[in-house]
Formats: sequence, structure tokens, C-alpha cells
Amino acid sequence: MKQLYTRWGERLDSEHILQEYPRPILIRNTDYTILNGEWEYTFTENCERPVEYDGKILVPFSPECILSGVARQLKPEEYLWYRKEILFERWNVKTERRHMLLHFGAVDQMCKVFVNDTLVTEHIGGYLPFSADITDYICEGKNELVVMVQDDSDTSYHARGKQKLESGGMFYTAQSGIWQSVWLEEVSDKWVKHIDTRIKKYVEKERSEGCLETVKIEIYVESNKINEKNSSGN
Repeated sequence: MKQLYTRWGERLDSEHILQEYPRPILIRNTDYTILNGEWEYTFTENCERPVEYDGKILVPFSPECILSGVARQLKPEEYLWYRKEILFERWNVKTERRHMLLHFGAVDQMCKVFVNDTLVTEHIGGYLPFSADITDYICEGKNELVVMVQDDSDTSYHARGKQKLESGGMFYTAQSGIWQSVWLEEVSDKWVKHIDTRIKKYVEKERSEGCLETVKIEIYVESNKINEKNSSGN
């Protein structure tokens, strides 16, 4: 089968993949590092951490995708491992009142994330973003980030859309692994985790002009320390 490329795929720069900040509504005047690009990878038949890796994979392209450089399907009975070395400079003098967050846009389907041999988070759900505060697990200089992935695809009950191990008809080729951006973000000891904006419309009666529509905007801000609620109306 002939592989088709878009013009963006043809011009792909492996050292500069999706370098923009992934969450514009929460962008901060702070340091962040996009971890997209070359990672080490390997497939195993058990959950024992590998000693050696098969080669390089381009994140955030799934291993089934030709742009990843792998073009191999992750089977339900297999494990996919990612490894990347990350460097923290002058971290020892910045740790006071500072936190380092590790963000994943999406990993399909189930994963465990290790930093310097310590499990820092687990996640299930191939469509949802998740994060981990890795402040207590990193050190000055070189650090190791490892991600273990499993994907049961259509052999289990997890949400999978129209993916199927044996594609055909209305079903797509199953994808797995890291398929959205990965990045590090340095924040203060109190930071905003989530913003939810809700718009409510109210119809009020005017004596002379009939009905007047009022829009009320409610903004819910969730932080790592407290929950706050602010609302305003226009």
C-alpha cells in the first residue's frame, strides 16, 4: 500500500515538532519545555522494565503511524515502552516555592509514568489529558522519564471510537501510545489547574420594550490549594 503524506508530513522537522504551547487558555509567563521529538522505544511481552530499547520513535505520533518512524502495531498482549532523558539546569537553586509539572495531551489507552525509577502517575483513557507534579522526583542534571503503555483496542470495553485491530469498512486502523504533545512546565507553589467558563442566558421583561436578554458568565477557577468561584454579568 502506498503511503500518502500531507505537505506538513513531507516537511516534518524531527527536531521541532509541535513546539507551540498546547493549552493557550492557560499559558503562563513562565518556563515550559516541549518534549516532542525523538524518544527511545521498545515492545515487550511482559511488564518488566526493559534494559535495552529497539530504536527511536517520534513523539507525539503513534507507533502505527508512518511519521513516528516505527509503523508497528501495539497488540493487546504487548507493552510499549518510551524513554527520554531530560535535563534540569540550576534546579537546586529554584526549588523553593517552585513546582515542576509534567503534562500529557493524550496516551492511548492505559499508561504508567516513571521519573527516575519512581512511579509518579497512572492514567486510563486514550482521549483525555493528564498531568503529574514531579517536583519531589527530579534532581539537578540528567533525569530519566519512562512511560509504559498498554492498549486493548477492540478486545476490551474501553472507549475506542471507530478503531479496530483489523481495519476495514467503516473501521479505522487502531492507534496507540503517545499521540498528543508532552511538555514540562515550571509553576509557583500556587497555580491554576483548571478554568471552566459557563454562559447562562436569562430573559427579563421590560415594561416598554418587551423582553431583554441578559447574559451571565460564570468562571470557575480550580487551583492546587483552594477552589475559587468568580462570576460576572453583562
